[in-house]
Amino acid sequence: MQPTATVLVYSDDASTREQVRLATGRRPASDVPEVRFVECATLPAVLRELDKGGIDVCVLDGEAAPAGGMGVCRQIKDEVFQAPPVLLLIGRPQDAWLATWSRAEAAVTLPVEPVEFASSLASLLREKAALSA
Repeated sequence: MQPTATVLVYSDDASTREQVRLATGRRPASDVPEVRFVECATLPAVLRELDKGGIDVCVLDGEAAPAGGMGVCRQIKDEVFQAPPVLLLIGRPQDAWLATWSRAEAAVTLPVEPVEFASSLASLLREKAALSA
């Protein structure tokens, strides 16, 4: 059985979650495991999933409401022991400084551009695998 990576996707917008799934496909790059998605539409759902463990990367929508992904990222970096790396979806390139404030490891703009997104996600999965080895 091939290993899989678990990616948590947080957005209150189902179409944004779908963009992430479609941009990723079965795997974002040939040298990383296939991806299994855990989708969350609310902050409490995100925190429940992180408490369960087993999340390799989080993709958080910075434009989500009422809890935006930037604040969620900062919260999980403060409160979750060994929090997984975060790929933040931001509304404008000018918001990159906020992604840095939130302590996200990577950020891409919305709408999701498939090649850029898959490359960023694959990079985080590689880093996570290297740390786990």
